Amino acid sequence: MRAPGVLRAREALVSHARPAVAVDLVILTLLDGALSVLLVRRGEPPFEGKLALPGGFLRVGDGVEDQGEDLDAAAARELEEETGLGVEDVLLEQFSTFGRPGRDPRMRVLSVAYYALVRSDLAKRVRAGGDAAETCWIPVAELREGVLAFDHEDILQVALARMREKVDTSSLAFSLVPETFTIPELRAVYSAVKGEPQDPGNFRRRVTRLIEDGVLEKAPGVRRTASKPAALYRFRSSG
Repeated sequence: MRAPGVLRAREALVSHARPAVAVDLVILTLLDGALSVLLVRRGEPPFEGKLALPGGFLRVGDGVEDQGEDLDAAAARELEEETGLGVEDVLLEQFSTFGRPGRDPRMRVLSVAYYALVRSDLAKRVRAGGDAAETCWIPVAELREGVLAFDHEDILQVALARMREKVDTSSLAFSLVPETFTIPELRAVYSAVKGEPQDPGNFRRRVTRLIEDGVLEKAPGVRRTASKPAALYRFRSSG
């Protein structure tokens, strides 16, 4: 026989409406100097045939004892299902929640949004999965208004704004460069995220400060360029 507290909890669940919960992923990389977002073409209704952010519903249990999966676990699962990438490959962070009534024509759906930052050398590993008919990388600057399903344009814009806020005060940019990189390659990431060119002289001084602060270090070898070999750097592991 179940304890009265458990029975009351079950009654409360039945008497309150329970909206569905989804996770949506803003997956970004840098391709040919352009910040690009991974989009899927939906293979089923609603918005069949339209482009959308990858994502899916949170798996929930049957009530008090089995309450289903953790949000971060759901985001990691959707990342792997939709792209073939694991959490060890990307920076995956929750950044906002979206719950406007009517955002999904099927039912009331709350979406917890994550951004996933992918190095360009890993982008080619992405493959279509789930209910997606295809996947494609599209430069953010080339997206037209109204092209995305649901409220995914709003989600994308909030993700970009959050990244611009964090890029100067976190290691976010290092998730978008190869494991070893040149100063121009790192500068290209900052320019793409901020949406404006970064002055080469000022940026080189920024790199010098990062080296002095123990954030960056010189890496072995050089990168061959059209003009002259360029020095390589890497993010310094805290371990």
